[in-house]
Amino acid sequence: MRHPDDAPHNRPEGISPHALGNDTLLHELEQLHRTRHETFLYGSDDALKRHTLRTGQLEAEYLHRFPNRLVTAGRTRAGARARETAARAESLPD
Repeated sequence: MRHPDDAPHNRPEGISPHALGNDTLLHELEQLHRTRHETFLYGSDDALKRHTLRTGQLEAEYLHRFPNRLVTAGRTRAGARARETAARAESLPD
């Protein structure tokens, strides 16, 4: 029989990212990304370290599972340069 402290919700490290289904993994990542700013501003040093560690673990697992994930052109360096060039061209007088 398991000890109550061994329950998944009581383990400080959380459920292994490898054990999460794809939908749960994505949900957990969304939750961490949503709470990052608040944890950064108001969380204890320990909470921030734990948040950073868990985010890294889940992001690494996501990238492992989806190495060919969709990357939007605008989210690349080339896309950023194209936006900057377009913005400069629009700001020039006619």
